[in-house]
Amino acid sequence: MRKTRLGDILLRKNAITQEQLEEAMKNMKLNGESLTASLVKAGVFTENELVKFISQTFGRPAIELKNLDIDTELTKIPVDIMLKNHAIPVKRKGNVITLAVADPYDINSMDEMAFIAGSQIDVVIVRETELIAKLEEISQSGQELEDVMAEMGADDMSVIEAEEFQSDENTLASASEEAPVVKLVNLILLDAIKRGASDIHIEPYEKVLRVRYRVDGVLQEIMRPPMNMRDALVSRLKIQAKLDITERRVPQDGRMKLRLSKAKTVDFRVSVLPTLFGEKVVMRLLDQSNLQTDLTKLGYEPDDLKIFQETVQLPYGMVLVTGPTGSGKTVSLYSAVAEVNKPSINICTAEDPVEFNFMGINQVNVNPAIGMDFPAALKSFLRQDPDVILIGEIRDYDTAAIGIKAALTGHLVLATLHTNDAPSTMTRMVNMGIESFLVGSAVNMVTAQRLGRRTCGECAEPLKLDPHALLDAGLKKEDLDTFTPMQGKGCSICNGTGYKGRVGIYQVMPVSDNIRDAVYAGRNSDEINEIAIGEGVKTLRMAALNKVKEGVLTLEECLRTTVGD
Repeated sequence: MRKTRLGDILLRKNAITQEQLEEAMKNMKLNGESLTASLVKAGVFTENELVKFISQTFGRPAIELKNLDIDTELTKIPVDIMLKNHAIPVKRKGNVITLAVADPYDINSMDEMAFIAGSQIDVVIVRETELIAKLEEISQSGQELEDVMAEMGADDMSVIEAEEFQSDENTLASASEEAPVVKLVNLILLDAIKRGASDIHIEPYEKVLRVRYRVDGVLQEIMRPPMNMRDALVSRLKIQAKLDITERRVPQDGRMKLRLSKAKTVDFRVSVLPTLFGEKVVMRLLDQSNLQTDLTKLGYEPDDLKIFQETVQLPYGMVLVTGPTGSGKTVSLYSAVAEVNKPSINICTAEDPVEFNFMGINQVNVNPAIGMDFPAALKSFLRQDPDVILIGEIRDYDTAAIGIKAALTGHLVLATLHTNDAPSTMTRMVNMGIESFLVGSAVNMVTAQRLGRRTCGECAEPLKLDPHALLDAGLKKEDLDTFTPMQGKGCSICNGTGYKGRVGIYQVMPVSDNIRDAVYAGRNSDEINEIAIGEGVKTLRMAALNKVKEGVLTLEECLRTTVGD
């Protein structure tokens, strides 16, 4: 009887007798199972003992597959090939794919996986029962999508000219209620919640309809539904969001709510945009249960947190939060409001749109189409006896002017603005037409921020890097010896990515007398930046490097989210 490589190694290491191996091989042939399964079933090893032995002899780590959400799009390896070779891809880095396997000595299987993926193969060791259970889960999940696709006629799918998709209102409404369309929409929404996505993108191209999720700030392609269901899929979402399904020439915005249980609902903010090949839909997931409004848990450095908390407790003045879209500005503002939300305080907010609602806060949805823009809302607020005013975004002179006026007349004003860093925010306000002496007098603090993917705490390990890479990133030469970057190697907790969740990177700049004088004098942002650094304010890159030093951010994320000083 032909022995396997694993069998040879077990014999050579005296971990098994010849008789035990022959009996296991016999059962393996009779039952169509693997050698590892036969050995465990025969009681020669426990699963844990066998995994430990293989891990030590092969020199690769053992991991847990429990709760691991495998992204089958990771490598484009078909599920039937994974089942045949008893291997699951858990991570991809460059041209190297990490496979979870029970028997890494099965060279033929490894070669086939490498060939199909077109990549080099690295392996981690897992228990066979876990591997089989996960393969069955993936197979069932894939079959569920295949069933939906089959009902849609995906097997007969072909590229259809754009004009053939055009349908009247009744046809679209009818198609959007068909069971396959409903199933696919529900599958997309539930899968996005399960993966912890913040956004869903449904994008039509000339020959492809693509679905992507943004997870931890990075877009991932999930599936490609059949192109001939494009209009029905979009119409289903538009009906749920109470939008006009017959209007396909102009952008539309709406909301819908998905009830997962009696205690949990998730809101979706829906945006529909006409593109060259159809309407693109982007849905922002608004899960109140995941909203973190505790300032102490957002990632502020202790000194910066103290400055932020003290500033938002002041009775008047302006606090500005700046950064690109998706950098967590709204969460910072909500956290600041939560700090001052008391029965004795009257808080009014103008938002476009209101993302989360809070008890004790008067929230107004801005709607320029009916004349309820930011300036109109703010003028009304000033007649509502407010103590605290939150402005969702300062976009123009009128909004900025009313906000500055409110800050100078005894109100605490919290607002967001789109600038690259804290110092440039001051000059941006002046460039919008606000007098420099008003900006300098009204603004108490500016916070610039970014969001980076947090290094997985379960599988983080030290990473050796070229010192020149660290120096190029902005690290000081004297800090090299005490600086040990960390990187997640991939585990079941982080779904093999090495990242789990996100962490804020903050530049907190209190407006000191020196900075006020610089604003009064019309200094540019570079000069204000030099003054701020001289007073101990960290730039965004400095703050990110601190996170790298703490092990919560990788150097790769530091470079991705911030620019050099």
